[in-house]
Amino acid sequence: MAHGAAPAGRLDSLDALRGFDMLWISGGDMLLSALRDVTGWPIFHMLTEQMEHVPWEGFHFYDLIFPMFLFISGVTIPLAVSRRRARGESSASLFWRFTRRALLLIALGMMYNGFFNFDWPNTRYASVLSRIGLGYYFAALIVTHASPKLQSIITGVILLGYWAIVALVPVPGIGAGVITPEGSIVGYVDRLLLPGKLWFTIYDPEGILSTIPAVATALLGALTGHLLMRTDVGQWRKAALMAGAGVALLLLGHVWGTVFPVIKNIWTSSFVLVTAGWSLILLSAFYAIMDVIGWKKWAFVFILIGVNPLTLYLTQAGIINYDATVNYFLGGLLRIIGAPWALFWFALALLSLKLGFLYVLYRNKIFLRV
Repeated sequence: MAHGAAPAGRLDSLDALRGFDMLWISGGDMLLSALRDVTGWPIFHMLTEQMEHVPWEGFHFYDLIFPMFLFISGVTIPLAVSRRRARGESSASLFWRFTRRALLLIALGMMYNGFFNFDWPNTRYASVLSRIGLGYYFAALIVTHASPKLQSIITGVILLGYWAIVALVPVPGIGAGVITPEGSIVGYVDRLLLPGKLWFTIYDPEGILSTIPAVATALLGALTGHLLMRTDVGQWRKAALMAGAGVALLLLGHVWGTVFPVIKNIWTSSFVLVTAGWSLILLSAFYAIMDVIGWKKWAFVFILIGVNPLTLYLTQAGIINYDATVNYFLGGLLRIIGAPWALFWFALALLSLKLGFLYVLYRNKIFLRV
């Protein structure tokens, strides 16, 4: 444990930021699109442009959602390790706990992708949840056995090593350093080794090699967690350090992006730095407002999502048909209202239904955690 560190309790800012992150894939993006169509205001046109993934090279806000979730998971690692060690858990016990968590997330990811259809050749084995599970797993093992300084060094080695692999390892018939969907070594390894269906046919955005830098995303979160645990650093200074580090990582990521482009779909090292930079800046703001100043009520909607993210993510896969429920009760009224207002009210009702479901779980202290 770092000098001056102490076990820390649950931070409301982490739950709120996690909820803010997931809001946009839970209906927030649809509500913004509806507001754009209803108002025609340029601000909503600009915001909805950010609610789409960049096809390959570049960065939109929507590209931040997944890595920021993994970054936040990384922040919790040193807090959880410290808390469990204070209860007397051994390293072996922690190892099996992390292993079970990773295996369960991989299994849930396959379930999300339709594993129970038993159509093995057309089943996608890679998933968002498996990447979170593996990224968290390897980062947790490193945090358990390495000092924060060594964790920093390992993070740098991962990012530089991944760059070297992509730049120097040749693809048969194409050569080395070709960073395109067809020519990248990342896609080649997916085509060669990943069974079943690939999301983009010639590569998978949650594939094999690109999981390596995802570990660095979680480790950057873990290093932030170490900072948050420090008792010899004031809260405002922590917020300032996170914001400053975020700006520095953003600048470094974009500079590195001139030679190793910012690409979410293969999780480039520059993408890791850019997304960690934004994650730090947002966490700094949430931390300062909620945990330092103490203003928390405004973020209750985010906390509802943030304390039960896995429940919402899995039920959106089809376990609960939210769309059909809204249409059952409001379909006739929405047809009478007509475009463009019908989409607005549908999006608002859909998001409200999900939040209502999460509120019932919250009031009854029901949380799905692995």
